[in-house]
Amino acid sequence: MNPPVLLLPVLQSAGQVLAQTNGCLGLITLNRPEALNALSLAMIRDITVLLKAWALDPAIEAVVILGAGRPGKPAAFCAGGDIRFFHQAALAQDAALDDFFTEEYALNHLIHNYAKPYIALMDGVVMGGGMGISQGAKLRVLTEGSKLAMPETHIGLFPDVGGGYFLSQCPGHVGEWLALTGQTLGAGDAIELGLGDVYVQSAAMPALIAAFKQGMQSSAEHVVATVMEHVDLAPAADPKTLRGRIDEHFALPDMAAIMASLAVADDAWAQQTLATLRKRSPLMLAVTLEQIRRARGMSLADDLRMERNIVHHCFHLRPGANSETVEGIRALAVDKDHQPRWQPARIEELVREQVLAFFESPWSPEQHPLRELK
Repeated sequence: MNPPVLLLPVLQSAGQVLAQTNGCLGLITLNRPEALNALSLAMIRDITVLLKAWALDPAIEAVVILGAGRPGKPAAFCAGGDIRFFHQAALAQDAALDDFFTEEYALNHLIHNYAKPYIALMDGVVMGGGMGISQGAKLRVLTEGSKLAMPETHIGLFPDVGGGYFLSQCPGHVGEWLALTGQTLGAGDAIELGLGDVYVQSAAMPALIAAFKQGMQSSAEHVVATVMEHVDLAPAADPKTLRGRIDEHFALPDMAAIMASLAVADDAWAQQTLATLRKRSPLMLAVTLEQIRRARGMSLADDLRMERNIVHHCFHLRPGANSETVEGIRALAVDKDHQPRWQPARIEELVREQVLAFFESPWSPEQHPLRELK
């Protein structure tokens, strides 16, 4: 008897997401390599459609997601959400911006709770939204080219897509450090801190992907075994992630105390960390610290609902160009002057009530756009 012919769902992203099946395996390729596979709303919708369809299809037993490469250039899994779209949509008051975050966070929740093995090949850049579609994977595969980060504070945002949930689970106060600084991690550090599972050399990735696309994939166990055949010993963790130094500063109660502690430390790491924080929005640093600490006691669903509240306020509490996020994107990616005009400009000018306003839900529990998440 011939195996059943699987019908793929109709996709809407005009080729930005590619899908294929091989035996029991469903393969998703993010296909926007010129933009480092940054997520558009259409891509989020296509990935969601595929995962929901495959969850119900008994012929599909496992899913692999990867990013398309650019010939002759370093790999990129996914560099995050499309921040230029955020900027344009916020200024135009486009409702698609709200849809983007609601649907992205629902997708993050779906991945974390997916009933079948979901494997993320996290080669190259894995930032922001790329972390959101990979941290919930049953198997997170890293290479020496992997660069993991949640760099949202750089644009006056906060580490969303479930960042409160998965960063707060890092040992000690590493989550606060990663969230506030946007520090990039290599494979060894990421595995050590619980943000990755196994290491495969970049040189072995083409053979692994070829095995997924052309080799016989007869069961979920075989799919996982295909990965494990290519696994190697991960590089040693970088000494910069030494826990004691991070905990000494980032366990302190608020941003003013953290920055004051770094300021009196006499080591180069502390001074470099302080210099990084001084470039960020004081308001969004304080919001981010509050987010991570609240999330530490939350379920994923509750964290995503909280993040949906926060991101609403990022664009609506101070609408248009007055938004810290719109200003941060302008400075980094639109005008590219790297001179954001933060309000307030200094942590000492921040009032606690400004931070707490981000945590007030604009919706009742019955009206929350993510009310159905369990």
